[in-house]
Amino acid sequence: MATPHPIQAALQAAVDDGTFPGAVLAVRLRGALVYEGVAGRLSPQSPGEAVTIHTCYDLASLTKVLATTTALLLLMQRGRLVLEDRIDHILTGLQGSAAGAASIHHLLTHSSGLPGWRPYYERLASLEAGQSGFPGRTAAREAVLGYMAQEELVYERGSRSLYSDLGFMLLGWAVERLAGESLDQFCANQIYRPLAAHPLAYIPRGLQAMPAALLESNAIAPTEDDSWRGRMLCGEVHDENAFALGGVAGHAGLFGTARAVLAVAKAWMDGWLGKAGLLHPELVRLFTTRQQGIPNAGWALGWDTPSVPSSSGARFTPESFGHLGYTGTSLWIDPVKELEVVLLSNRVHPTRKNERIKTFRPLIHDLICREFVGD
Repeated sequence: MATPHPIQAALQAAVDDGTFPGAVLAVRLRGALVYEGVAGRLSPQSPGEAVTIHTCYDLASLTKVLATTTALLLLMQRGRLVLEDRIDHILTGLQGSAAGAASIHHLLTHSSGLPGWRPYYERLASLEAGQSGFPGRTAAREAVLGYMAQEELVYERGSRSLYSDLGFMLLGWAVERLAGESLDQFCANQIYRPLAAHPLAYIPRGLQAMPAALLESNAIAPTEDDSWRGRMLCGEVHDENAFALGGVAGHAGLFGTARAVLAVAKAWMDGWLGKAGLLHPELVRLFTTRQQGIPNAGWALGWDTPSVPSSSGARFTPESFGHLGYTGTSLWIDPVKELEVVLLSNRVHPTRKNERIKTFRPLIHDLICREFVGD
């Protein structure tokens, strides 16, 4: 019997020890796909179909970089905004509020002073229960903008960094205001189609049919058995605030495959390497460089960079950039080694209490470096 590849063995071991029900791992080195593997099943419960390379996952906060951050870079290179722009100059409903004085730079580096999270979905659910047909995406957005306008800062703006979903909700709405179309449509038309990043899409609430971009997928992996919604989630966003906002938000909501994620990663890698393409190289370098002047912070613009310890392990270079998704997803790009790693899983199935992936992520990235890069 043949000995399994060390990376395949590590994936299968993670399934066996309950890190996740199943996963897809894709590795590209110097432009060539050197590994693409799967392990496990969509669910340990019957029928529990096997994961394939075409399985779609809820990408969770990978949305922040694959949608919102990439969209903002495109708008910057088209002259629609600069990093110093205040968010209340774009979203005028925030004028006069503490949040409104934050710049695009503050929001991208999670240094705006905003709280990390608020359960706005509970307030929206109450409004929905009291008003027939509420909220709808527009009404929900306006309601949450009103809530954010009432938020007090939890630290002095620019004095430190606190990872904030709220900041990226605002950035997603800024994209919509500047682009003149919804975030999901702008990303589909201006990013995913030009890059052939399929299937990669939001799934808005209330759709009668799955978005065409996701139809080629064999299956969508389920996430949590959600007590708030009273059902097992599959094909609807796991994040409660994104769900309450209609399934399309700047901080969460994207679904896709590992190959689709790699298609967007390639645009960032090419830009960093100075190659002509969708993203201007000088802006890619700016967005992926750790920003200075924020104490004890490791954020670039939208992207994370390796800290100690890092989910990317100990072997990615300091120039690397990446992001995690709460549902069990990650993307790390090392432009010096020309290495891209996408890990997609549904570690929150059937419950988010499973956090074994925190140990697995650095181990698998270290193993990939040893196996394919030799260091």
